[in-house]
Order: sequence, then structure tokens, then C-alpha cells
Amino acid sequence: MQIAVVGGGVAGVCTAYFLAAAGHQTVVLERYSNVALETSFGNAGLMAPGHAAPWAAPGMPQKLLSYLFKPESPAVLKPGMSPTLWRWMRRWLAECDIGRFQVNKLRMQRLALYSNELMHLLREHYALQYEQTRGLLQLFRSQHERALAQPLLALLEEAGLPHHLIHSDDARLIEPALAYHTPLNSALHLPGDEAGNCPLFTRQLRAIAQEMGVVFHFDSAVDAIETDRHGVTLAIGQQRFSADAVVIAAGYDSLPLLRRLGIRVPLYPAKAYSASVAIRNFDQSPLASVADESYKVSVTRLGTRIRVAGTVELGFPAPELREAALRTLVKVGEDWFPDAANYNASSFWSGVWPMLPDGVPLVGPTALRNVHLNIGHSASGWGMAAGSGKLVADLLSGQTTDIDTEGLTLARYG
Repeated sequence: MQIAVVGGGVAGVCTAYFLAAAGHQTVVLERYSNVALETSFGNAGLMAPGHAAPWAAPGMPQKLLSYLFKPESPAVLKPGMSPTLWRWMRRWLAECDIGRFQVNKLRMQRLALYSNELMHLLREHYALQYEQTRGLLQLFRSQHERALAQPLLALLEEAGLPHHLIHSDDARLIEPALAYHTPLNSALHLPGDEAGNCPLFTRQLRAIAQEMGVVFHFDSAVDAIETDRHGVTLAIGQQRFSADAVVIAAGYDSLPLLRRLGIRVPLYPAKAYSASVAIRNFDQSPLASVADESYKVSVTRLGTRIRVAGTVELGFPAPELREAALRTLVKVGEDWFPDAANYNASSFWSGVWPMLPDGVPLVGPTALRNVHLNIGHSASGWGMAAGSGKLVADLLSGQTTDIDTEGLTLARYG
């Protein structure tokens, strides 16, 4: 088949690669001048099946309320929220129920584990190097934070994922540079979780896909998609392109395309932030990755740089960088690795996550036979990209998928 992929982020490029590997003629349409220049550009860098979890979790609403009037916060609700956001928030609050969290976490974990396996195969087959590290510490500043993690520990045990709840002293054996002045009650060690440079990997996979025959069209924003029984027509300015099928993998920009097709999904934009800074003292920098559970901020080693990523702004995101979010990133970096870098000299970035209330991405078919989805990965797009791309390719090819797609498709929304 001739298949068009809309979106050149890591999810779109992985989809194109696996479609080409399945024998399809594939074209990628990307509105920017290269791959991975938007949400994939400044993400946390985590490929972490153990750590992957929905934002809708037990205790999260109370945590957000407790931070409303503090100078540093893991999330911000902009004043004057729209009715659309209020409806989205109601659905999100319902997903914070312990039962719903368990279902959503297991769905995300299933896809993330599959994706991790595929990443290992890709890395070994093509000898890829993208500044990868192995191992993650989830840090609990207080006993309360540790108690809130109990549902997560039960799910990790059920999934058979290697994990160790450890004392603060043991955490510092794994990450010797962790500061002593910051309270640390305990930590969850996830030795199988990984991190890496997402844009670097995406560019490498793009080159491989091109050698396989995938054609990339940059500076090509898709304005509309029309369908009929023969296939799809994509409008790019005054030009029209035809294909047998289309995979929409354009992050939050997928929403207007879906609306014109009559496909309704509860996708909402969340503005996320990151800071990248050169390491000035390697002995005092992280060896791999840590995740601060209080602030929902990760600190990751990427070669000679540190990436501090997190905080979410709900409400239609403005282009400017919010000072409170930048302060949160700097604070977390200085709290845990104060001598590793000058965090105030970071290159700050923000991008838009396409967030679904339950946190689980939408992968696969829609009610329209020739329109497929690969959207809604939120903060875990890098960690689920290979798996979701392979699932889409298998579904479009009529092949039996390697993992169960229950709960991952649009069918869960009726």
C-alpha cells in the first residue's frame, strides 16, 4: 500500500520505519524542516517502562492543590479555564481512582515494555549510539510520597519488572553525587529503565528509513484530509496528495485534522518544559537518571549535558516561557546535583504534550477504514514510539500484533 504518515516526531518516524519494513510505500509529511523539532526535541529522554505511568494517579489532585500557592509547582492551571478544559479535568479526576490508575498503568506498561524490546533490537541491528544510559531512581522526599507509591509497587510486582525499594544510603551508592542537603526518605530503583537522546535517535532512524525507500517531505503542513472508498487525499496548501491510507501522528496538531474527519478524542494540550545544560563537574553529575516524585521532574544525563524536564501547564499554552516553571526545573536540578552545572545558564525549552485523561495513547484504526492513529503519548512518547509504530504497521498490514491491543485503540472511547 501507499501510506502517508502525518508527523515527523519520534512516533511518526518509527511508524514510517516499520511500515517500510513491512513492504509499504511510505511518505512522511512534516511541517518543520527536519524530524524531531517539536515535542520530541526537548523531552525528558526517558525510555522507562517501570516509570511510565499516567498523570491521573491516586493522590495527584491533592498534590496539585497543595502546590497552587507555592513558587515552584509540578503543574499549573491557568486562570479562566475554558469549558473544554473543565470537561477534560472532570474526566482526568475520574481516572485518578485507584482502579482506573491500575488499568491505565498496566496498559502503558505493556506498550512501553514492548517498545523497549524493539529498541534493543534496533540498537543491536544498526549499532545505534544515542547517548543512552541504563537505570532510573525514583526519589521520595518524604514518607508520604513513599506511601503514595504503594499502588505502583504492586503493579511492578504483578508485571514482573525488576525494582527495588531502597534506603536513601543505598540510593546514594547508585547515584553517588546525590546531594545530602535535600531530604531523601527512600527511592525506587528501576534497573531496567533507560534514557537517551531522542532527537539524535530520530535522525538516525530517519536516515535508515530513507535508505529503505521512505520519502520525507518537510515544510509540509497538512491542512485537511479527505477520505473515500479508494483511499485518502491530503491537502497541503494548494497541493493535493493521494494515498491508500494515512497514519495521523502529529501530536496535538492531529486534533483539527481529526475534527474535520468527524473523529472526536479527548485530547488536550499540556505545555511541558525542560532545561539542558553543559556539565561543568562530571564527578558531581548524575550517572543515569533520577525522577523527583514530589515535583514530577526528571534529571537525566545525556552525554556531556544534563536534561531537567517536567512541570505541566494546562490551559491553551502561550508561546512564552513561564518563569515559575523554569524556577521549578532549576530548583530540582540544584536540589539533587548542585555542583554538576550552572542551571541558570540552561537552554530552556517548552513544547506541547497531547494529553488524554487516562494517559494511554491511541494507536491503530478509527471508524474510517483508511485512517489510523498514533497519538496521545503525553510524556512517554519516546518510551512508547517504537512499540506504537510497530503496532500501527502490523494493523495496517493485516498482521497479528505481537502484543494485545486491548485498551490502546480508539475503541476504548466507544
